[in-house]
Amino acid sequence: MVHPRLASFASETDKVVKFLLAEFSKLQTGRANAALVEHVEVEAYGHRQQLRTLAGINVQDAKTIVIQAWDKSVMTNIEKALQAANLGCNPVNDGHVIRLNLPPMTEDRRRDLSKIVNKLSEEAKISVRQQRQVVLDMIKTEEKDEDARYSQQEELQKLVEKANTQIEDLKKKKEAEIMTV
Repeated sequence: MVHPRLASFASETDKVVKFLLAEFSKLQTGRANAALVEHVEVEAYGHRQQLRTLAGINVQDAKTIVIQAWDKSVMTNIEKALQAANLGCNPVNDGHVIRLNLPPMTEDRRRDLSKIVNKLSEEAKISVRQQRQVVLDMIKTEEKDEDARYSQQEELQKLVEKANTQIEDLKKKKEAEIMTV
């Protein structure tokens, strides 16, 4: 039986890994991907909304993202939001759809993205360490049985290593994706 503290820790580390994946998906890797733009905030109907709630986002080919607004009246707002998002390309509005033609990635841009991937991975590891410390403090203060305390600490360390391995694997995979020309 898994102790509730350890189950809670595992749940928190899963959230950290999912967040890291979401952040990685927002990074342009030279290939068109809807995740690059779906979180862009657009001013529409008096509120700020994510682009994915206002339009259909499709990948036409490896370099082109096509955005089709469900309401034509917000097309200019979407175009402005995409320009402000600083994606490295200008949106082209033909009145029906907005196209984003992604430029080929330069070596400098690849290195910059690699640094961002490293930074995000490190932040995820820090988050795991902080969660570990919280659970470790709970174990030390709340667990009276020394054997149970020891076994929970061992189990906690295994969960930490598992989470760090996941983060490291995701980092390597994303770096390989970025550096592939």
